[in-house]
Amino acid sequence: MADAAEHGGGHGHAGVIGDAHGGREAHSGRDAHGGREAHGGRDARGGRDARGGPTAARLLLWALAAVLAVGQLAEALRVPSDAWLAELHLPGPPGALYAGGRFGGTPLAGLAIRPLTGIGEVSGFGEQSLEVVWTGITLVLVAAVGVVAARALPDPVPRRTALLAAPVLVALMTVSLPVRDAATPGRTAVLAVLLVLLGVFRVRGERPAGFLVGLAAALQPALLLFAGLLWLSGRRTGARSAAVTFAGAGLLAWAALPRDSWTYWVQHLVGAGLGGGPADVANQSLHGALLRLGLSGPGEIVLYVALAGAVAYAGLRRAVRYAADGQVLLAVAVTGCAAVAVSPTGWRHQLLWVLLAVAGRIGRRAADRRVWPVAVVLVAALPSDVLLPNLAVLAPVRDNVLLLAALATACAVPFLPRSSPYWREPVPTGYGAAVPSRWSWVPLLPFWRRVLSRPNLLLELLLIRVGYSLYSHIRAAAPNSRAVAEGHGRQIHAVERALGIDIEYAVNMAVVRTGPLEGFFNFYYTSFHFVVPLGVLAVLYWRRPADYRWARASLGLATVLALLGFWLYPLAPPRLMPGLGFVDTVHGPQDLADPQYGAMTAISNQYAAMPSLHFGWALWCGVVVVVLAPKGWQKVVGALHPVITVCAIVATANHWVLDAVGGAVVVGCGFAAVHVLSGPRVPAGGPGVPAPGPRGVSVPGPRGAGSAESAGSAEVGTSAASAASAGSAASAGSAGAAEAAAERSAGAGRVG
Repeated sequence: MADAAEHGGGHGHAGVIGDAHGGREAHSGRDAHGGREAHGGRDARGGRDARGGPTAARLLLWALAAVLAVGQLAEALRVPSDAWLAELHLPGPPGALYAGGRFGGTPLAGLAIRPLTGIGEVSGFGEQSLEVVWTGITLVLVAAVGVVAARALPDPVPRRTALLAAPVLVALMTVSLPVRDAATPGRTAVLAVLLVLLGVFRVRGERPAGFLVGLAAALQPALLLFAGLLWLSGRRTGARSAAVTFAGAGLLAWAALPRDSWTYWVQHLVGAGLGGGPADVANQSLHGALLRLGLSGPGEIVLYVALAGAVAYAGLRRAVRYAADGQVLLAVAVTGCAAVAVSPTGWRHQLLWVLLAVAGRIGRRAADRRVWPVAVVLVAALPSDVLLPNLAVLAPVRDNVLLLAALATACAVPFLPRSSPYWREPVPTGYGAAVPSRWSWVPLLPFWRRVLSRPNLLLELLLIRVGYSLYSHIRAAAPNSRAVAEGHGRQIHAVERALGIDIEYAVNMAVVRTGPLEGFFNFYYTSFHFVVPLGVLAVLYWRRPADYRWARASLGLATVLALLGFWLYPLAPPRLMPGLGFVDTVHGPQDLADPQYGAMTAISNQYAAMPSLHFGWALWCGVVVVVLAPKGWQKVVGALHPVITVCAIVATANHWVLDAVGGAVVVGCGFAAVHVLSGPRVPAGGPGVPAPGPRGVSVPGPRGAGSAESAGSAEVGTSAASAASAGSAASAGSAGAAEAAAERSAGAGRVG
C-alpha cells in the first residue's frame, strides 16, 4: 500500500495500516520528511504551536464533556435502590454465564468481568457502586477513544480542528445512544473500539497491533473483519497476529469455561439470541432487520448470509481504498460499521463506529460539507422516533436507523478522496452584500451573513423533522396544571369581556347550528395547519432559495417564542372551560369531570394555547405569500388563509380571540428578529441578491452594485474569479484541478 504521506504530507496519523513500511515515522509523530509533529508542532500553514496553550474554546468544550460525563454518573446514582442490577447484563456463575438470558458477551468477556460483580461487597456500598464504577470506566474509555481518534484525522489538520476535535468528539460520544447503552455493566463495546484504535494508530510494529485487534475480536467476534483489512492492506504479519490472538483467547476461554463456550459458539452460533431476542429493535444487524421484516427459516438465513457477504466485501474494498488514500480513520470506521452490520447480533451499543465516520468528507460545495456530520450526529444521538414520525409505513426505516447509517457508511456514502480538488477547497458558498438597516439604531449581527444559494435538501429535511419533534416534546412537557390553566382562561375571558371582543360563544353556537359550516371549519382546522406552511417552504426552497432562508428563520424564531408562552402561561381553551357551555366541534364532547379530558390529552398538551400557533403559522404563510407571490390572485389567496384560520379556531372553540393576537405577536417578533440579525429582506435583483433566471438560475448583478463578489466571500461566480481559478489550476499542472475550476465556473450562477 502506498504511504499515507503520498497524498497529504503524512503527518503521522497513518498508524500500522497507513505506513507502507511499518516504520518509525508513522508512530513517532513526525512527518515522512522528519518534520515537526503534526499535533505537537506547527499546523499545515506554519501557524503557532498547537500546544502553545489551550484556547478558551477548547477549555469550554472539555468542560462541556466533563459536565456530560458527570450527568451520566448522576443518572446512575438516581436509579432507585430496588432497581439496582435489575437491567444489568452481567454474566452468571461459571458454567451458567448465559443462564439468566441477559448477558450476551463472549465467554472471554464473561471470564474477565465476572470478578467485577463482587465490587459491591468489597466497597461496602452494595450494588450501586458497581453501576457507578462501570459507568465511570466506560466514560474514561470514551475519552481515550476520542483523543486517539482526534489524533488520527487525515492530514493536513487545521490548527483549530487539531485543538477542538478531541473535546468535541468526546462530548458527542458521551451523549450518543451507543455510549449510553454501553454504560450498562457487562457491555464491553467501547473497550473493543479502543483496542482497535490503539492497534491501528498508536502501537509500533505489526505484531503488537495485531495482538490488540485480535483481543478486540475476542471480545466482539465480528471485529475479526479488521484482520481482513490488515491483510488486504499488506499488513499480513499483523493480520496473522490478530488471527492467532483471537484463536488463542478463544481456546483459553474454552479451557476455563467449556460449557459456556459451547453455549456461545455452537448452541447459539456466535451468541445469536443471547443478551436479547434476535428480532429486538436493539439488534441493529442485517439478521435482526430481516427478522423484524417477518422473514424466518432457511430462506432468511440464506438471504442474510448473501447480504452479509456482499456488505463485508464492499466494506473491506472501500476501507482498503480509503486507507491507501491516507484516510485511515475513515477506513477503520467503514470496517467497524460493516463488522457490526454483518454480525448475527449487532447491538446498538456496538455501533460507536458510526460516529467515527464523521472523519469522511462528502460534497463538492462548502454548504454540503455539514450534511454528513450533522446526519451522523443526529442518528447516533437521537431516538429513532425523533428522527422519523410514528407512521406504520416508516417502521422498517425507523426501527433500523442505526443499521442503515452503518450500511451507508460501509457501502454507499461517496466520501471524497484526498486527491480530489474539492478535498481542501470545495466550491465556496455565495453570500450577498451586507444590507444596511432601515434604522440606524437597529444593530445587525455581522456573523449572520446573507446566503444566496439553496441549502442542502437532506440537511433541511433532517433539521425540520428534528426541530418539530423537539417542539412537540417541549410543548408536551410544558406546565399543564388544570387549576392554573382554568384560572388563566377566566382571566382571558374577563379581559375580552372588558374589551367587548368575547365573541367565542356566539360564533361557536352559530357554527354548531349550521351543519355545513361546522364541517368546513372542522376540516380546515385539522387539515391545513401543517400542510400549508410546509407547502410554502417547499415552493420557496425550489423557486426562491434566498427568500427561503429568510422565511424559514422567521418561522423558527416565532415558534421558539411560542414555546416560551406555553411554559409561562398555560391556558385552558374555551372547549375545556367548565360552565361556559362551549361545544368542541372537532374532538367531540369532553368530560370535564375527567382530568384527562379523553384521548386528546395523551396526544398533546391541551393547555398549550397561548399564543395560538394555528393562527400564527397561518399568518406567517399569509405574510410570506403576500410579500413574495408574483400575481394578485395568489396574494389574495395567501391573505385569506389566516382570515379563515382565525374564524376556524374560534368557531371550533379551540382558542380565544386573544390567542390569535398572541400568535400575531410572536410572528411579528420572528420577522423583527430576522430583521435585527440580518437586515431587511432584499427583493430579487436588488443589491446583493441575483435576479432569478430560467430554471432557478440566478443572474449575477453588476460588479459595483453590492454583488456577492463585493462581500469578499461569494461563490465563484464572475468571469474574473473563474479565470483566476482556472489559471491557478493550469499553473499547477493539475488536470483534475482545472476540471474542478471549469465546473465551478460553469455552475457559478446556480442558486443550488
